[in-house]
Amino acid sequence: MSRVLAVIAIDGPAASGKSSTGALVARRLGWAHLAALDAEEGRRRTAKDGERWSAQRIVALAEDLPVRLVLVGDTFRPEVAGVDVEEAIRTDRVTRHVSAVAAIPEVRTWVNARQRAAVASHPTGVVVDGRDIGTVVFPDAPLKVFLTATPDERARRRLSQRGRAVLADEVQRESQALAARDEADASRPVAPLKPAPDAVLLDSTTLTLEQQVEQVVELARRRLPH
Repeated sequence: MSRVLAVIAIDGPAASGKSSTGALVARRLGWAHLAALDAEEGRRRTAKDGERWSAQRIVALAEDLPVRLVLVGDTFRPEVAGVDVEEAIRTDRVTRHVSAVAAIPEVRTWVNARQRAAVASHPTGVVVDGRDIGTVVFPDAPLKVFLTATPDERARRRLSQRGRAVLADEVQRESQALAARDEADASRPVAPLKPAPDAVLLDSTTLTLEQQVEQVVELARRRLPH
């Protein structure tokens, strides 16, 4: 696997709460947290909308900028050309293109190598979240969790984060967009979104964030060395 003592892989569809859960689980265990690296932000910073880029050009740009994972405290922070892009990579403008870029084999290989190197550099455990962490990036992780919720619930959560009233028609539109993203992620030929065969399935539709964190922490304490 890697030189770390343990890896917890948390996968799941968009807006399922992977990063929030992963960050809190890592904090409870005293580990580091790594959210999946996204090379799309580097491409977006220099390309015009709609411009098609080759796989080689995307990877070369990611190297040249560079796109890096930098450990800040107990969290690996994505940086592009030295700029923190943690918030930028979660914007609608970026997420619209993520599935297409993530389906490019050369990009996936580059991203996975950087994530493995980041985890290997940490002396203790790391909680990693994404969409193919347990199936591709860390298939030997001793604990894999596939976190999900219904599209409607994920839509409500995403909209509520924007700090205003959540209207029914907005929930419907967002739910449809998330369902389309799920389909794109699950059907891509490279590293499709799916649970690892030995992953623990956790449906958080009716759970609070605290409850889902507690469940993952309890699994970790039972399965992983102390």
